[in-house]
Amino acid sequence: MRGILGGTGFYRMSGLTTTRRQAMSTPYGLPSGAITFGRIGDCDEIAFLPRHGYGHAIAAHLINYRANLWALFDIGVRKIIAVSATGGIRDDCTPGSVVVPDQIIDYTWGRDSTYVERESGKGEVVQVDLTLPYTTSLREELLSAASHAGVKVIDGATYGCTQGPRFETAAETRRMQRDGCDLVGNTGMPEAALARELGLEYAALCVVTNHAPGLGDSKHGLSFEQLSREGPVAMDAVQQILSAWCHLD
Repeated sequence: MRGILGGTGFYRMSGLTTTRRQAMSTPYGLPSGAITFGRIGDCDEIAFLPRHGYGHAIAAHLINYRANLWALFDIGVRKIIAVSATGGIRDDCTPGSVVVPDQIIDYTWGRDSTYVERESGKGEVVQVDLTLPYTTSLREELLSAASHAGVKVIDGATYGCTQGPRFETAAETRRMQRDGCDLVGNTGMPEAALARELGLEYAALCVVTNHAPGLGDSKHGLSFEQLSREGPVAMDAVQQILSAWCHLD
């Protein structure tokens, strides 16, 4: 089964005919909300879960990432597309762009980032290979879906995941530039690592809603007007890509 994790501004799937909703509990607590099952046209049933909850009630640093990934795994999801709203750092990652990243740098702290428990004897010690944090074949599916949908996407970028919920300072953006980050967001980790621990295919579809703090229109402060203007338009493109992805053989 295919699964979609919705990010900021992406709380429901356009064109999804809902077949059922299922509340879940996991060994790691409750996920962000009930999982919505449905179909887009004649595609197989998919599962949708907004990571911030329905209505964006959960900040990025408070999301129960372990419960979200476990719940999707438990119902039989094996491929996950994570939709995320991001700030653009690289020159071509401008507001309104849709990006399929291929790397992550993790700046978060204090999040439950593994299924390996702290207590002695609980859980097997697993050191997963995260050299390529996004599943190559699933990234290729996304790129193919974008081509079928006629939507231009940027292939390849490094996603810098910061703690949130605040936005970054201009100096932090400059540091991330030096580190090689092209995008900045708050939810890319530990999702990718947890998905890998569970053996799930995982890829991200990022919408650039604004220039990162200190750059472009955000040089002297974040442009919330631009954020609210660019986000919905780009999310429409994401809907088209995901619809095409659900119909891929």
